[in-house]
Amino acid sequence: MIRAVFPGTFDPIHFGHIDIALRAARLFDELVVAVYDKPLKSLLFSPEDRLHLVSESFKNEPKIRVMGYSGLTVHFCQSIGAQVLVRGLRVFSDFEYEFRMALANHRLVEDIEVVALITAEEHTFLSSSTVREIASLGGDVSSMVPPHVEAALRERFKELGDGQQIVPTTSLRD
Repeated sequence: MIRAVFPGTFDPIHFGHIDIALRAARLFDELVVAVYDKPLKSLLFSPEDRLHLVSESFKNEPKIRVMGYSGLTVHFCQSIGAQVLVRGLRVFSDFEYEFRMALANHRLVEDIEVVALITAEEHTFLSSSTVREIASLGGDVSSMVPPHVEAALRERFKELGDGQQIVPTTSLRD
């Protein structure tokens, strides 16, 4: 059995993430969508909220399991017996970043392979940072995220209120 891991912060999960996960699930026996708990960037949603939103997105997908993790991604892969790390590529700059990360991860754990899937054309502009910014300004993100994520974004920004700097500078690496 080949188990693959698709890691990310998923803050929030969007249709680009979902597309990569569904396509990866066709290639492997099991896909674990791994929600990282403490990245080096500001987050809108807590780890628990992100786990819930991601789980809800894949509730009808029997080959996809959602798990939270911390620490090095390759060590998480080892701990669950995964052989493959799945990444998505949107634009050329993603390749350079992912290439360096793949080399570093291979240096740490040689037997974890990295598979990069090219995003679907309609999702090339999409990042969690873009979704957060549009949602924070009251824009329509219904074409970018599932309805449950759209509702969670609306609720979260309502909780935070107006006048706060709640959307960090974008990295386009989500």
